[in-house]
Amino acid sequence: MKLIEAKNYADLSRKAANIISAQVILSPRSVLGLATGSTPIGTYKQLIEWYQKGDIDFSNVKTVNLDEYWGLSGDNPQSYRYFMDENFFNHINIKKENTFVPNGMAKDAEEECRRYDELISNLGGIDLQLLGIGHNGHIGFNEPEKAFEKTTHMVDLNESTIKANARFFNSIDEVPKRAITMGIKSIMQARKILLVANGKDKKDIVERALYGSITPSVPASILQLHSDLTVVYCFE
Repeated sequence: MKLIEAKNYADLSRKAANIISAQVILSPRSVLGLATGSTPIGTYKQLIEWYQKGDIDFSNVKTVNLDEYWGLSGDNPQSYRYFMDENFFNHINIKKENTFVPNGMAKDAEEECRRYDELISNLGGIDLQLLGIGHNGHIGFNEPEKAFEKTTHMVDLNESTIKANARFFNSIDEVPKRAITMGIKSIMQARKILLVANGKDKKDIVERALYGSITPSVPASILQLHSDLTVVYCFE
């Protein structure tokens, strides 16, 4: 485990973007696992800036996103597909057909979960997985449970997660209550994992995840077992 303390959010974003850009420059055909939420936005902005300067080329990169709300189409402004397009994909030279997000409108949720696991496998797995962490320790939408969910699956979102995500919606009633999320197995099979955490309110859960017991009640605690984990954090 490598811990990198950032001075502030801008510094955190640059440090995280440095790690991702190094991955792409050294391995132009990388498969990147990507995350949504407020914390990665600065990282994506920094990568866009470097792309526009000609420092990084995404033309051969493939991406797989961690999760998607169930019941939202990709053109819905609150969907994670829309988030990724608006905050990253539309501003770089990645091929849209090489960017993958679970289908929140699939007719058969179980089949969509199976398909997504197969997709990741067919891509050869994930070279670098970017993660945020929820206040309850969730990674992706792997919520606290009695057991670790290994594969892509449908999840009922925890009340604390719904409340945390309500800031992106007009009201808490509009927040979807379910989502499809990549499982712990796919995340842990990534060759490298980059966890970003920002804000005083994340300090306690990050410490529990990295130094506490490995338990499905704190899903991120499983990351202690990964052989190549980098954590970039700022608790200011």
